[in-house]
Amino acid sequence: MSGLKIAVIGGGSSYTPELIDGIIKRSSELPVESIWLVDIQAGKEKLDIIGDLTKRMIKRAKLDIKVYTTLNRREAIKYADFVITQFRVGGLKARSLDEKLPLKYDVIGQETTGPGGFAKALRTIPVILDICNDIEELASNAWLINFTNPAGIITEAVLKHTNVKTIGLCNVPITMKNNISKILDANSNNIKIDFLGLNHMVYGNKVYLKGRDVTNKVLDIISEGESFTMRNIPDLKWDSKLIKSLEMIPCPYHKYYYMTDEILKEEKENSDTIGTRAKQVMDIEKKLFERYKESNLDTKPKELEKRGGSYYSDAAISLISAIYNDKDEIHTVNVKNEGAISNLSEDIVVEINCLINKSGAKPISVGRMSNRIKGLVEVVKSYELLTVESAVFGDYNKGVLGLSTNPLVPSFTVAKKIFDDIILANKYYLPQFK
Repeated sequence: MSGLKIAVIGGGSSYTPELIDGIIKRSSELPVESIWLVDIQAGKEKLDIIGDLTKRMIKRAKLDIKVYTTLNRREAIKYADFVITQFRVGGLKARSLDEKLPLKYDVIGQETTGPGGFAKALRTIPVILDICNDIEELASNAWLINFTNPAGIITEAVLKHTNVKTIGLCNVPITMKNNISKILDANSNNIKIDFLGLNHMVYGNKVYLKGRDVTNKVLDIISEGESFTMRNIPDLKWDSKLIKSLEMIPCPYHKYYYMTDEILKEEKENSDTIGTRAKQVMDIEKKLFERYKESNLDTKPKELEKRGGSYYSDAAISLISAIYNDKDEIHTVNVKNEGAISNLSEDIVVEINCLINKSGAKPISVGRMSNRIKGLVEVVKSYELLTVESAVFGDYNKGVLGLSTNPLVPSFTVAKKIFDDIILANKYYLPQFK
């Protein structure tokens, strides 16, 4: 490949400057010829703002890259080498409903986990499959790099129901790596973590600093109360007994499963005072886009870090570079298990360290998953698989069964009430449920 064409679906996202920053930083190894930012009519204003900022960033970097903004998705995808998906069906208003609706049943409301993630997946899967139809027709050799959430479920749907070459991506592993480097006061380049699990349910099995096993040291620091979270997740301290019982590093999203009561209490209090995370993000985005409009802004602004998208550029563009340049680098991504975790099904999508080259992602074998985490992982995967089938075929029964299987939902009765509310609130976006 040479003269790369990169299409970004959801180009009007506030995250896009992260991607452009990553492309600029790697310009010496990625010969990008054109960047196509595509969005829908409702996002045109934001798309135009992002397009102008992107052009200023490219100009400042003195790069010969053409930047296009379009509402024509097929035009953007045609002959693309890489398609990046980062869209949100229904926008932040839909996210707000995802976060509020479960609370009335005393169930956690979160955009990717539990009923909120379930609703988001139902809205998103039909759209991603439609995008994949375009890729198969117009850019059959393209790689789809997906970090549309819930990334694991979306990647599962694409790999099971299309022929598109797909790798799912999340910034949680790289965030964990950077957090660990801070608490060890070490350069993150010297940190290696053996990751295994699912998207937003990934564990650090072993941590190495310059090749030396420092797992126990990290566990001790976290169990003593060191902050270890992300901007969009409450900064509650981990129970030291939990950390010692796991004997591995949980990701910040595990708080929803291991600290459910505390998280629910905080969510309900916030909903009545400062508002849900969606409300906070709306405020952040409003200020961000005012900043993006400034004609003298030609770099990624520091304010973007408040949005929660830190390290996306490093994760996404370094992955693309590893494929294009046949690097044989190790990245933590979402792919089919293929026996890498020997006591999980081979054909399910897991989040795991993989060797990345021009052939794609080859999972690195980790042997058997410990019984300390296997039960929770398998239950959540069962929920994910049922959610995919429900979204693809409009199967209500599989949907309600899948939601009732989710550990954050207390019963089938509550699952049914929540699902009915989700369908009613999202009827415009869920035509598959007639």
